[in-house]
Amino acid sequence: MDVYPGAGRGCGEARVSQEGSAARDDEAASSVDGDASRSPAEDARPRDADAADPAEANAGTGATKSARTATESRAVAADVEPGEFEPSGRFGVPGRPLRRSAFLIGFTGALGVLLAYALFLGIRNAAGILVLVVIALFLAVGLHPAVVRLCKWGVPRGLAVAVVTLTLLLLIVAGLLALVPPVVTQSGQFIQQLPGYVEELRRNPTVNDLVIRYDVMERVQAAANADTVGRALGGVLGGAQLIFGTIFRLLTVLVLTIYFLAYFDKLRELGYALVPRSRRQRVRLIGDEILTRVGAYMVGALAIAVLAGVSTFVFALAVGLPYPFALAVVVAVTDLIPQIGATLGAVVVTLVGLATDLPVGIACLVFFVLYQQVENYLIYPKVMRRAVSVNEVAALLAALLGVALLGVVGALIAIPTVAALQLILREVVLPRQDAR
Repeated sequence: MDVYPGAGRGCGEARVSQEGSAARDDEAASSVDGDASRSPAEDARPRDADAADPAEANAGTGATKSARTATESRAVAADVEPGEFEPSGRFGVPGRPLRRSAFLIGFTGALGVLLAYALFLGIRNAAGILVLVVIALFLAVGLHPAVVRLCKWGVPRGLAVAVVTLTLLLLIVAGLLALVPPVVTQSGQFIQQLPGYVEELRRNPTVNDLVIRYDVMERVQAAANADTVGRALGGVLGGAQLIFGTIFRLLTVLVLTIYFLAYFDKLRELGYALVPRSRRQRVRLIGDEILTRVGAYMVGALAIAVLAGVSTFVFALAVGLPYPFALAVVVAVTDLIPQIGATLGAVVVTLVGLATDLPVGIACLVFFVLYQQVENYLIYPKVMRRAVSVNEVAALLAALLGVALLGVVGALIAIPTVAALQLILREVVLPRQDAR
């Protein structure tokens, strides 16, 4: 039986047509079933909402993409190193705080008492080192404006710190060179002239009578034994220990000052990072103002001390005092001590003048009385008014308390400490009290 190709194709097409019609009938049936399964509320939905379905689908797709982007950004951020004062997140999330109980509260209180006592013992044992740290910190705060000025001129920070440190070292060395030779010279002259003093005393009949009456020679011989020699040797060793201890303290203060100057900005930012974020901006403003005032005070105090030293040097040359540069250094150093430093320097120079000649001593006394009036009522107010504005009574009390607590160092840091406390009272404590 012959089969025609055209007939085969016709049958295939008819069969495909029948399968397509069956598929369309199935889709129609499913659509009818879907329409029948919809609720009346869904039937009442306007066609605009149906038209908005593609937009919603697009929005869902955008949200999915944004979530995927956020996940990828967090993954990238996890690979980036955290900031200097930011948590790394590598050690997990902090857990919930412990439940408060009577045992936990009592244990925490006892632990706090023990830690406070240990802190007290540590501060008491390390008081000397802490004083050196405070001195270095104040020196760094006072020298930091000079470093900032050099950095503004284009000098690298490391080089600026080196220049300021070398300048400070040169000033210290110049002061030592001015003070040590006169002391050594006067001591040598006294030792050389000591036999002559003893011979003159022996020729005096009154002195000989006192020596015989009170058995001075026997007491001297009795005192010149092994115990006396041992005590004298201990005094010599104590003097050597004092000298080397002073050198060690000076080197410690110098090294700490260099480190504080080099890392001043980082240390300041670390201190501000310890403050809660909600109060950090205000604390930063107040802290920067305190640092500015302390630095300005120290610069002003150094300027006044240098002016006092230069004036003393010129006066000593005019009246013919011995060792004028050494006396100028003494006056400049003592003038750094508030309230009483200028008087101490004046007393030293006046005594030297009286030992030289009586009219010279009187001239020294008159000069320092006049100069102190000019400094107290003309120079000091104009220089310090821009830096700190501290009441005279508060300054005097602060200087006395500083001397009682830390000696000369306490007197040096008393005025800037009072200025800082005054700023905190005016900006923090008093407004809070007024708001209550």
